[in-house]
Amino acid sequence: MLDIKFLRENPEVVKQNIRNKFQDQKLELVDKVMALDKENREIKQEVEALRAKKNKISKQIGALMAQGKKEEAEQIKKEIAADGARTAELSAREKEVEAEIQQIMMVIPNIIDPSVPIGKDDSENVELERFGEPVVPEFEIPYHTEIMESFDGIDLDSAREVAGNGFYYLMGDIARLHSAILSYARDFMIDRGFTYCVPPFMIHGNVVNGVMSFAEMESMMYKIEGEDLYLIGTSEHSMIGKFIDSILPEEKLPLTLTSYSPCFRKEKGAHGIEERGVYRIHQFEKQEMVVLCKPEDSMMWYEKLWKNTVDLFRSLDVPVRTLECCSGDLADLKVKSVDVEAWSPRQKKYFEVGSCSNLGDAQARRLKIRVNGEKGKYLAHTLNNTVVAPPRMLIAFLENNLNADGTVNIPEPLRMYMGGKEKLIPKK
Repeated sequence: MLDIKFLRENPEVVKQNIRNKFQDQKLELVDKVMALDKENREIKQEVEALRAKKNKISKQIGALMAQGKKEEAEQIKKEIAADGARTAELSAREKEVEAEIQQIMMVIPNIIDPSVPIGKDDSENVELERFGEPVVPEFEIPYHTEIMESFDGIDLDSAREVAGNGFYYLMGDIARLHSAILSYARDFMIDRGFTYCVPPFMIHGNVVNGVMSFAEMESMMYKIEGEDLYLIGTSEHSMIGKFIDSILPEEKLPLTLTSYSPCFRKEKGAHGIEERGVYRIHQFEKQEMVVLCKPEDSMMWYEKLWKNTVDLFRSLDVPVRTLECCSGDLADLKVKSVDVEAWSPRQKKYFEVGSCSNLGDAQARRLKIRVNGEKGKYLAHTLNNTVVAPPRMLIAFLENNLNADGTVNIPEPLRMYMGGKEKLIPKK
């Protein structure tokens, strides 16, 4: 969410940012909020003047009564009563105006970084760099659920009966591999100085509004019926929410956290839920990284975060590339974002396995996360990035470590989590 002062002083900058994000339907909101802001400031000035007048003339009543000037005193009382009614009327309108301003400001997108490429949607995202050599083996690679089924490792049919499409049972070596990857990712981030955390998997509505836009909430979040609770779509939601309405000592920054959680998503929109696979699903688990830092350090941390993901995937012999998200593909709160995509030998293309985002002070402004520094209080910057999110990671891992005989190589870093196994042997 933008600072109203910034919008007031830079309306054309805000409008151009809206155009850059191809959200022209929001242009009128800038003029609307400026008019409301002007009205709000005029209301405050009038209320302040009326209160000052009341304080001044109230002192006259006692003096007039002492002088026997009862009629004059009564006239002043009537004037005060009339001004009081006007003050109450203005105060009620002030609350309405401020609520409307807040609602509009929550919809106007954050200012994107100047380095972000301008484009309408994800088809115009820009490849930045490749890491590792993408290989297409001479043998045919089966669909990922077929690989899992060869190990008796997945049951989609039973899951469909129990919960519907978008759910799964993982079993045996595949379930163990799933847990091993998460455990490895946890320790990988701890070794890089991040504090491990397991957060709440449900959050209140005010936290939801603080961490994401209305559009994201509608397409992603599951609400618990009859309660002010939502299932989290990623642990970033509750991790940033941890600091709601707090003042952080500057010397404690940066806060670098890595968190585990299940994630629950409606997955509404163009992509839909797969019936056969586990690429786009309603429930999965993820290891996340979150940083709260000083504004001047946020771009440095942005670079560090996505590199952590690249390093983890390369340590497991999975080639990846980074893709800069264009303006039209950025969620409203984001300043800059990069996707990490893994190589799929079967599809002969890359696919998304994680996303790194710098949100500037947008979440901190909504949640009132402030820093107490030498020069006073200011808003923290927040960033988040996927460390790893199986079972999507399993697709990349299995395809890139599959052998012609159906076995799957276990890279050395994972072996301690897999009971020392160097290969998975298919059962079918």
